[in-house]
Amino acid sequence: MSETSSPPSPISRFLSNDDDGTDGDGSTAYSPDLRFDGAEDMLRAWSRGIRPDPDLTVSEWADKHRWLSSRAAAEPGRYRTARTPYLREIMDALSPGHPAQRISFMKAAQVGATEAGNNWIGFVIHHAPGPMLAVLPTVEMAKRASRGRLDPLISDSPALRERVSPARSRDAGNSMLSKEFPGGILVLTGANSATGLRSMPARYLFLDEIDAYPPSADEEGDPVTLAEARSTTFAHRRKVFLVSTPTIRGLSRIEQEFEASDQRRFFVPCPHCGAMQWLEFERLRWDKGRPETAAYACMACDQLIAEHHKTAMLEAGEWRATATAADPHHVGYHLSALYSPIGWKSWEQIAREWLAAQGNDEMLRAARNTLLGETWVERGEAPEWQRLADRREVFAAQIPEGGLFLTAGADIQKDRIEVDIWAWGRGLQSWLVDHIVIPGGPDSPAAWAELTKLLGRTWLHVHGAVMPIAKLAVDTGYEAAAVYAWARAQGFEQVVPVKGLEGFSRATPVSGPTFVDATVGGKRLRRGARLWSVATATFKIETYRFLRLERPTDEERASGLPDPPGMIHLPDWADSEWLKQLVAEQLVTVRNKRGYPRQEWQKLRERNEALDTRVYARAAAWIMGADRWDERMWRQLEDQAGVTAPVPDVGGGGAKADDPSASTNDPPARQAGAPPTTPRRKRQTYTPRFMR
Repeated sequence: MSETSSPPSPISRFLSNDDDGTDGDGSTAYSPDLRFDGAEDMLRAWSRGIRPDPDLTVSEWADKHRWLSSRAAAEPGRYRTARTPYLREIMDALSPGHPAQRISFMKAAQVGATEAGNNWIGFVIHHAPGPMLAVLPTVEMAKRASRGRLDPLISDSPALRERVSPARSRDAGNSMLSKEFPGGILVLTGANSATGLRSMPARYLFLDEIDAYPPSADEEGDPVTLAEARSTTFAHRRKVFLVSTPTIRGLSRIEQEFEASDQRRFFVPCPHCGAMQWLEFERLRWDKGRPETAAYACMACDQLIAEHHKTAMLEAGEWRATATAADPHHVGYHLSALYSPIGWKSWEQIAREWLAAQGNDEMLRAARNTLLGETWVERGEAPEWQRLADRREVFAAQIPEGGLFLTAGADIQKDRIEVDIWAWGRGLQSWLVDHIVIPGGPDSPAAWAELTKLLGRTWLHVHGAVMPIAKLAVDTGYEAAAVYAWARAQGFEQVVPVKGLEGFSRATPVSGPTFVDATVGGKRLRRGARLWSVATATFKIETYRFLRLERPTDEERASGLPDPPGMIHLPDWADSEWLKQLVAEQLVTVRNKRGYPRQEWQKLRERNEALDTRVYARAAAWIMGADRWDERMWRQLEDQAGVTAPVPDVGGGGAKADDPSASTNDPPARQAGAPPTTPRRKRQTYTPRFMR
């Protein structure tokens, strides 16, 4: 019989599109002949191929298919999301059906975050195949994760083992850093490898421990940015999972990601009153010296919650957003070790580790990062503005008794000029005397006119003398030409243009002056202005050190104990915004491209004018020579202010010297605050003997 006339096989007839399931006459249902070898396997494979995948989330997939290996888990066996209920929503946000495209997780150490990421990897291989890129801090760490976590994940989960072929030396599809599977590929790389970060397009990105990433990948840019560029072509179908224990505030990538998200916290109910709250370390209480008594105080009823309630609290917990993200597809989660399930990190252990870290900055930093999941602020940390608010004082006059001369710092902004006037005394104690905001920027003649008037204004000392600004330091960082022109017009005895310099390697905190060109009336004057260079980092460290000084108690003052040298006194009218600006920066340690550490100041908030003007005013005091004055100079300033004379009645705070309501019949006030200048020694010239 020819090939064209042979009858179709039972399998081909069963699978044909025109088969209606009946015999030729339409009277009897057709039953395929499955007696040949392999027929049942073919039908089984065909039916499995047309069956839709079950609609599972990542957490449901993990509960059904994930097995934990004794090589990589402290609790081997079937994975149970119920053990860590707080991970359920995070994993489900990684599911294809969830609208989130960017998921950030700032967490303490050992709360199960990496296993949640591994569950996502397994889910992608099994149910949502596509190109996936997993990035660890270094290539070596990626290799270690492949051996220690990824290989056990695949080998111990049957659903994955049948989709990823075992690694073979000649099989390029499955190597240590590359795993192929039907419909996709998983590539592991390090953040220090620019080549690995740009090797492929990726629908899924798993960026683990991003705070340990180097600042730049092979000097080609930020590793997170390079990795995310791999997913742009997938648009709304992409998923980016960023996970890390935080490090240093201002440098922490995960903190920046969390703050840009909707900032979700895990709220759990109090077993006593049912109030929902997220667990804060400040409410963990224990008896002094007895961390074994650690318990959590409810924020609503203040009753102590024993740790054995934690399991039920976690089961009833839920994630709640505490902010609104600019990107609606960005969700963020924060979790501390207080949520660790029973048998992992206990509250007693947390209390013990926290107590053990006291007095050691490195241990405190590790505790804050790994236990609380919060960033560490380096030494040079400013006191909290609330504590400064509690320390504000009521001055008896504009200038208290210890203030002996005034300096000012002016910060030039685009639409205003901010000026702070500080009084200085022995031991470089200082008092904030006035805060002035002049509307109008450097292109406003009216603003410069107001700043000029300020040079002739005086402030009242508690002993009745009036003080002008002895020296005003004005920043040249914005519109330097306008600053030079104004300073030249006022004269450089009272006005000093300054320029801030970063770094700690300066031989002196202020250097200069150097002559710079100035433009006056449209004409360029060579060497027309004098500029002082200020090591701002040095004066910021000094300012924060002075702010941390403890003020003597009223009893100690009554017994004659003086304020410590450098004490900064803040008036009661200093508002919260100004205080926040004064502590708006922090000192952090960063590493350059070669990995060498260095320290630099970084902003904690956008506005920091109060700190800048303080630094400029301090530089003005240094330029005047206050750091080098002897006892004779300070006594002359005290004599000018009348410190040794009886304190006159100045009206409970004193009227300003230029107050028009002051009586015109009063005698002119005594001028003070003008440090006497030391006459220069005449330079002696040498005359040769034969010319005498």
